[in-house]
Amino acid sequence: MKANIDAMTVAWAKVDGASVDANDKVAKMIDGTGDVHEAMIALQNADTMLQLTVQVRNKLVQAYQDIM
Repeated sequence: MKANIDAMTVAWAKVDGASVDANDKVAKMIDGTGDVHEAMIALQNADTMLQLTVQVRNKLVQAYQDIM
């Protein structure tokens, strides 16, 4: 169980990092120093990582509930 918690902690940290990166690229795009395409790719990457992490969490919760 500890390994699952550690894995989810790492996954959430990566999702947070992708979100921060996307926010930085959007801010650069807004002030004119960044590229629209890079911002959109970063946003899509962060969204995809979040969706994947949530689905993995849901599967872990479901597995736990099935055991109990």
